[in-house]
Amino acid sequence: MSERGVWRHFDYWSFALMVLLSGLGLVLITTATQPVVPPHHPLYYTLRQGVWIALGMGLLFLTCAIPYERLKAWAPFVWGGAVLLLMLVLVKGHTALGAQRWIQLGPFELQPSEFSKVAVILALATYLDRGERLERWRDIAQALGVVAVPMLLILKQPDLGTALVLVAIVAGMFYVAGVPWLKMLILFPGGLGVAVLWIYLHLRFHLFIPMHQYQLNRLMIFLHPERDPLGAGFNVIQSRIAVGSGGLFGTGLFGAPPSQLSFLPEAYTDFIFAVIGEELGFVGAMAVLFLYLLLIWRALAITAHARDRFGSLLAAGVTAFFAFHVVESAGMAAGVMPVAGVPLPFISYGGSAYLTDAVGLGLLINVAMRRHAVPYPETTPRVVLYSTRQISE
Repeated sequence: MSERGVWRHFDYWSFALMVLLSGLGLVLITTATQPVVPPHHPLYYTLRQGVWIALGMGLLFLTCAIPYERLKAWAPFVWGGAVLLLMLVLVKGHTALGAQRWIQLGPFELQPSEFSKVAVILALATYLDRGERLERWRDIAQALGVVAVPMLLILKQPDLGTALVLVAIVAGMFYVAGVPWLKMLILFPGGLGVAVLWIYLHLRFHLFIPMHQYQLNRLMIFLHPERDPLGAGFNVIQSRIAVGSGGLFGTGLFGAPPSQLSFLPEAYTDFIFAVIGEELGFVGAMAVLFLYLLLIWRALAITAHARDRFGSLLAAGVTAFFAFHVVESAGMAAGVMPVAGVPLPFISYGGSAYLTDAVGLGLLINVAMRRHAVPYPETTPRVVLYSTRQISE
């Protein structure tokens, strides 16, 4: 099949899930912002999010229109641009909620750490698509260097949630790239063990740790939020109350008392899943999670059936990105994951996050569309064996 016929293979199922989740997000943003919306403009946040959705749809189709093999040549520039924006944030960034993460652009705020996720996926896929099996620590270290620079700049803001997303992206792409199991265990479970030990030594012996105190409190307090109910544990407690008050079928859309939603911080951004649990109940929350399950299943299928190694790596990075966002956002709302400030894809309010989600899904659909297309001359031939852990078609 030629490149001209790829649009016949557009993944309408994934796009439909995006539209459905976005529509639900508009409704939830409308109800969750009632306690904070300007009285003279009850749809203020809803209309702003609608603008981002329209822009996101356009970005998705633009991403699909560019053959993904050509993105290799752009990877260094995209990565470099993301790093420059992250550096600019530290110099002229706007501070809110104790973090310096945003650049003011007129009436809108740009969050470069969100766009860095796509930049890392593209740059890391380009580096890993060299045909090597990454069995030497030197090769692995070089690959980690692609992620280390933006991650350090993100931690400096500080933004622990996005840094954890990058870790999940690296894990998913390393798996597809064929990094040996032993090295995977040393890097990720082993790295988690070192982090836990470091935190323990910090608490026990006041060892230096490169984290702000409020971030450490968030990691520790989610197990026993009642120890600081008006401080670090406040968000977790209020989120649990909101989720629990929904019962089986919820209070209904716009049925939750505004006083309750006003007690829940960041109800329309980071904790919007708590609003889902309160207004749609357990059944509604499970239905939303099922939609995400379908989206991630489609992403896994695209990863497994990609035409070449580069496409498979791109899809794997986006899959890990979406999966971590859903697990962390829903988990912290339910009180079973630490509070890390991770939005729910396509539902949470926020322009930078939505545009990043749209470009990520655009990359997935791009790979799916060109599964049977004739490769461009400048691309490498089809690779059937992607890694030592073969992904069968």
